[in-house]
Amino acid sequence: MDGSSKEEEDSAFTNISLADDKEHSSRILYPRPKSFLPKMMNADMDAVDAENQVELEEKTRLINQVLELQHTLEDLSARVDAVKEENLKLKSENQVLGQYIENLMSASSVFQTTDTKSKRK
Repeated sequence: MDGSSKEEEDSAFTNISLADDKEHSSRILYPRPKSFLPKMMNADMDAVDAENQVELEEKTRLINQVLELQHTLEDLSARVDAVKEENLKLKSENQVLGQYIENLMSASSVFQTTDTKSKRK
């Protein structure tokens, strides 16, 4: 074994000395309770994390787009309501003006209907 494989072995296992065997000071290697995954699994996890990050960004973008569209819809709805109110107001004003014009026409001799038969006799 070379030095690098010894370091890898030491990082994967914890050395525990045996209390009864002080003369030989031998050690038993037990697996470490750490959650170190092999390098291949780490790469897979990085890929999954990257995919999750992309999905999260896409969801965030879609949520922001939906919220923007909701605000636009609210603005348009408010505008439609304002236009409806203005339209009703203008219709009412037109009715008043129409009635006023009719009254003026009926009061004026210029707009009176003439009976041509009665004038001829």
